[in-house]
Amino acid sequence: MKANVGDRLILEGTHVGDQRRVGAIIAVRTGDGTPPYTVRWLDNGHEALVFPGSDARVQPSTVSATGAVPREGAR
Repeated sequence: MKANVGDRLILEGTHVGDQRRVGAIIAVRTGDGTPPYTVRWLDNGHEALVFPGSDARVQPSTVSATGAVPREGAR
């Protein structure tokens, strides 16, 4: 898993009744984009250091950290 600042981290519920959690990645601590990430959860604004598990996925931002919109198929 690799991410950039501005991407979304989506955690799917692992148990019946668990809600999906979505957070904005506000810091990537490694140079290669691998975890852990500092995430601001969209439902409550709480910031946390997250080591995503197998129930997680990264949704790329439509705008890069430089403000440029990536070309179709580029990342």
